[in-house]
Amino acid sequence: MPYALFCNDAQISKAYPEESDVWKLAQLSGLVVDVSADDDRHGPRRVLDNDYEIKPCRAAKGEDPAKNKAEADRQSRMELELNS
Repeated sequence: MPYALFCNDAQISKAYPEESDVWKLAQLSGLVVDVSADDDRHGPRRVLDNDYEIKPCRAAKGEDPAKNKAEADRQSRMELELNS
């Protein structure tokens, strides 16, 4: 099942094949923050800012989560090249 980024139960991103793909998108968008460690974990842990969540979803009609991932990867590589 694909995953997407949600805010207040509204889907705000395209659907992606894996939850980790959406984490990467959220990180690039500045929506991931580190919070201090608790008693069970060592070091900081990643959480989403404010009311953002990553949840399973259904792809929209005609949407291909694998194609969305490939497109996001391509765009990320282009941005890295431009910033070098």
